[in-house]
Amino acid sequence: MPGNFSIMGQEFCESYFIFQGETGLGVGFRTFLYFLGLAYCFVGLSAITARFFRSMESVVSHTRKVVKINPDTGGEIIMFEKVWNFTVADISLLAFGTSFPQISLATIDAIRNLGNLYAGGLGPGTLVGSAAFDLFPIHAVCVVVPRAGELKKIADVGVWLVELFWSFWAYIWLYIILEVWTPNVITIWEALLTVLQYGLLLMHAYAQDKRWPYFSLPLPRSERPVDWVPAEVGEDENRNVVDIFSIHSGSGIGPVYENVPGTDETPEYSNKDSPEKMSLEDYHVFAIWRQQFVDAVKLESTESRTLNLYLRLARISWQLLLVPWRLLFAFVPPYHIAHGWIAFICSLVFISGIAYIVTQLTDLISCVTGINPYVIAFTALASGTSWPDLVASKIAAERQITADSAIANITCRFTLKAIR
Repeated sequence: MPGNFSIMGQEFCESYFIFQGETGLGVGFRTFLYFLGLAYCFVGLSAITARFFRSMESVVSHTRKVVKINPDTGGEIIMFEKVWNFTVADISLLAFGTSFPQISLATIDAIRNLGNLYAGGLGPGTLVGSAAFDLFPIHAVCVVVPRAGELKKIADVGVWLVELFWSFWAYIWLYIILEVWTPNVITIWEALLTVLQYGLLLMHAYAQDKRWPYFSLPLPRSERPVDWVPAEVGEDENRNVVDIFSIHSGSGIGPVYENVPGTDETPEYSNKDSPEKMSLEDYHVFAIWRQQFVDAVKLESTESRTLNLYLRLARISWQLLLVPWRLLFAFVPPYHIAHGWIAFICSLVFISGIAYIVTQLTDLISCVTGINPYVIAFTALASGTSWPDLVASKIAAERQITADSAIANITCRFTLKAIR
């Protein structure tokens, strides 16, 4: 735990991150190193989000076999229906996953302050600051990312209104429990009621999506594409664009999406019927997993007529900086396994680990500089831990045909922050 001691009236921080020799360094140099480490953790958070988002795409694209009887001919009609509802996936998987850095920080901070009279500053400060980050920078990124002349609209305005209503209600509810019922104290029953309301949000949004009578608004909606994320097209058009958000690509411009026989892309994945097919699929999966480690240490080509020397050097330096993260995240299993659930969970575990390191670095910065942890959380931590949300919203805004997922990711995070 951070601790200070005083010599001739001057405060010194005796805590350290890796080795005790850090305490002998100057205050300014220590502060610089810890902020540098904090920034590097934020780079890691943005990197793991690419794998998280792809694993979530695999989860949502999973289908199940449905057999129906044709009333006219009496024959069987075999159909493959999506297991996940798109609206529920946006509110739960996408919003929850991209909010996981804040969830981890708030949980760690709450556990560390059990038994104390007041809550710690890291959790509340990060939540409030990230809400402002969602409202302004992420909305701006979602507007700028689509190609020039490309128009993306909300397909289901009714679902968006439901999400907007619950977002506003979340903050009204916070005022009620913090200022009206039990001022400055949250009881266990208030906490349970708050979590319950997230379930009500999911049910209300699902009812609106399915147009249940008496539970939905009679608003028309445009047709939404069958696939949650359409096939990638036109990537070659931007091969010379350096995208710092997409670091797991073989070309440096976006995540690599391999088409593996027998994955969720084909019905056979849910209906394996031969050992030979199973063996073939396992071979492809392990080959992809092995390739992840090869790609992690392989620098991408910077040979291009449009890139000058300084831009090439910057690109090489950036790739070298990312090698440790790429090696670490190569341990995340390919998203082809178990419909992406294992990769999804492993991504959240890595996010939690990085969040724990962030809390330690924040404590050290506060200890060395004397800055209130709440101030650091409201500014640096809020923007840094919101990078996964920015990356996910950016990917959704540029790759999906409609704006529903990008907007839902931002809007529903307000509700999740209130619940936390």
